[in-house]
Amino acid sequence: MIGYYVHHQGLGHLHRALCIAAEAQEEVTVLSSLPRPRTWPGPWVALPPDTAGSPVDPTARGRLHWVPVHHPGHRERMAVIADWIRRARPALFVSDVSVEAAALARLMGVPVVVAAMRGDRRDEAHRLAYDLADALLAPWPARLPEPGWPAHWYAKTLCTGSISRYDGRPRPASAPRGPGTRRNVVVMLGAGGAELTARQMREAAEAAPDWSWTVLGGPGAAWVEDPWPVLCGADLVVTHAGQNAVAECAAARVPTLVIPQDRPHGEQQATARALEAAGLATVRTAWPAPQAWPALLAEAAARPDRWALWSPGDGARTAGRLLTGLARRTRQEVACAPR
Repeated sequence: MIGYYVHHQGLGHLHRALCIAAEAQEEVTVLSSLPRPRTWPGPWVALPPDTAGSPVDPTARGRLHWVPVHHPGHRERMAVIADWIRRARPALFVSDVSVEAAALARLMGVPVVVAAMRGDRRDEAHRLAYDLADALLAPWPARLPEPGWPAHWYAKTLCTGSISRYDGRPRPASAPRGPGTRRNVVVMLGAGGAELTARQMREAAEAAPDWSWTVLGGPGAAWVEDPWPVLCGADLVVTHAGQNAVAECAAARVPTLVIPQDRPHGEQQATARALEAAGLATVRTAWPAPQAWPALLAEAAARPDRWALWSPGDGARTAGRLLTGLARRTRQEVACAPR
């Protein structure tokens, strides 16, 4: 049995977990406060929310990320995880991503895999989680490592390339375009929050009327559960630098303009830097002014396709093999001296 903790911010953590779990050769139990997907066939442990309006010492003086004092939701959340570990006795626990869940599992004697994140992870809490992990799972290519890590992190990191629910999915047949047909630009915003305003979106579309604009998610736009056909029909996608959004654009092999959003530890800025350095996407650090859009769309759409470097298509299978191997690893009796 493998336990798999899935963070509730956005849907990228969930999509990645479901892809990896489908490739693991051991039963996987997901633990999350997200709603259970209708298509998930395995066990699911519903975790209570641990949000707090006025948390008291939530970082334990900078040593952890979220441990608010005397918070009943947090206490119950940790108790549910601990009780499941006690009853299920998992061979392995995956955290994607919570320092506290990873530390709890390891304190209970369960080997841990931590999903690595780009950005500055040298704070005390991340160092704890990355240090105690048996392996780090990095959904980016080994040729584009995150700079500045200590050697012992690199030594236990498996770089899988991006992991997308669309890896290996056939592209839908595209309809023929007549003369004078406008090119399609798709603005894809995630479920984890967007900084873009409806006014900025409207001004960009008005500045580039030669393009047909489609907005997925974000202010004033409907959420699309399966954007694959829309992505495949796009001449250009404009999106943020979240790992899941980039993975889906890469799977679709579509030219992409990436505009990173502010996230803790500079995660999206770090991803955008890696993409730009490898020439995989056009990057802008902020939403462009209206007059910049016509030239920018033309530039970004003309970028050659090099997405295979980021998205080899077998990332979930590679991760599944890692989890299976660690879960089946022969347990060795280790004599421990009293402390």
